[in-house]
Amino acid sequence: MTYLFLQQYWWLVVSLLGALLVFLLFVQGANSMIFSLGYDADTRRLLVNSTGRKWEITFTTLVTFGGAFFASFPLFYSTSFGGAYWLWMIILFTFVMQAVSYEFQNKLGNFLGVKTFQICLVINGILGPLLLGGAVATFFDGSNFVVEKANITNVAAPVISRWANASNGLDALLNVWNVIFGLAVLFLARVLGTLYVINNVNNENIRSRGSVQLVGNAALFLVCFLTFFIHVLLKAGYAYDPATGVITMEPLKYLHNFIEMWYLSALLIVGVVLVLYGIVRTIVSKTYIKGIWPTGIGVILVVLSLLLCAGWNHTAYYPSNVDLQSSLTIENSSSSPFTLQVMFFVSLLVPFVVAYIWYAWRAIDRKKIDLDEVNHGDAY
Repeated sequence: MTYLFLQQYWWLVVSLLGALLVFLLFVQGANSMIFSLGYDADTRRLLVNSTGRKWEITFTTLVTFGGAFFASFPLFYSTSFGGAYWLWMIILFTFVMQAVSYEFQNKLGNFLGVKTFQICLVINGILGPLLLGGAVATFFDGSNFVVEKANITNVAAPVISRWANASNGLDALLNVWNVIFGLAVLFLARVLGTLYVINNVNNENIRSRGSVQLVGNAALFLVCFLTFFIHVLLKAGYAYDPATGVITMEPLKYLHNFIEMWYLSALLIVGVVLVLYGIVRTIVSKTYIKGIWPTGIGVILVVLSLLLCAGWNHTAYYPSNVDLQSSLTIENSSSSPFTLQVMFFVSLLVPFVVAYIWYAWRAIDRKKIDLDEVNHGDAY
C-alpha cells in the first residue's frame, strides 16, 4: 500500500461517511415539517416518534464523519473546525438542541411546553441541513484561511492555520453559491424526510399531506441543485502538480474530473436516476411507499461522486481564497503513512458495523408506527 493509495482510500472513506450523513438528514427534513405534516397534537407526536427512532444514527454519523476527518486529514480539521468554529459551533448547537428536545418535551416538569421543544426540532431541521450544505459547498468555492506550516517551530504561537478575517466561518454564508447549495441540501432533506414518513408512519392523512409536500420540495431541490452543479462544472477549479505541490487555477477543472474519472460520472448518473425514480413513483402512485430506498441510495451515490470529484485527480479539496498555495489537498493535509495504514486495517470492521445498523433498523421498523403505539407504548 503506497502513501498515495492510503490518502485516496481515506478520502473515499470520508466521502462515503459524508454521503451517508446527507442521506440520514431525512430526520432533520421530517422535523422541519412537523407542523405542516402534523395536523394536531397527536399526529405531531406521531411524527416526532417516527424520527425519534433514528436521530441517534444521524448524530453518530456526524460525529464519526468529523472523527474520520480528524484522524486522516488533521490539517483540514484544525483549519476548518478550528478556524471556522462559529459555523461549526452553530451546527453542533442545533444538533444538541435536537437531542434535548427529543428527551424532554414530554417529561414531567416541562414548564416550557411540548410545542416549544417541537419548534426547536423545526429549527434544527432547517438550520442543520442548510449550514452543513453551506460548509460542504466551500469544497468547491473556497474559504478564507491561511496555512503557514513553518509556524510549528514557533514556541510562542505554534499555530499553523488561521482564519483571515474575524467572521470565523460565517463569511461562508455571504457567498451566494454556498447558500444555494445549502438550500439544495435543505430541500433534499425535506424530500427524504417526506419519503421516510410516508414509508414509516401508518397514517393516511399524513401520507396524503406528504405527497403534496413532496412535489414542492422536490421541485425546489432540483432547481437549487442543478443551478449549483452547472456552476461547478463551468467554473475554474483548484488543481495541483503532484510533483511540486504547486496549486493553480484550471478552467473547467471539475468538468475535466468527471470526464477523466468516468466511473464517477457513472455513479452520478445512476444516482440521479434512482433519486428521480423514487420521487416520481411516490408522487404518481398512491400505494407506493418505499420511495425512501431508491432515492436514499441515489442520494448516497450522487454525494459520493461529488465529494470524490472534489478531492481526487490532483484537486485541492479545500481551496483558500486568500492564499492559493494554502489550499488543502489529500497529499498535503493527511496523517502520516503509519497512521493511515493502521486505520486502514481498523476500517475493515466498518462493514460489520453497517450490518448491525441495518439489522437494528429492520428490527425497529418491523411494524409501522401508528397513533395506538404512540399513545400506549414507550414514546417521546
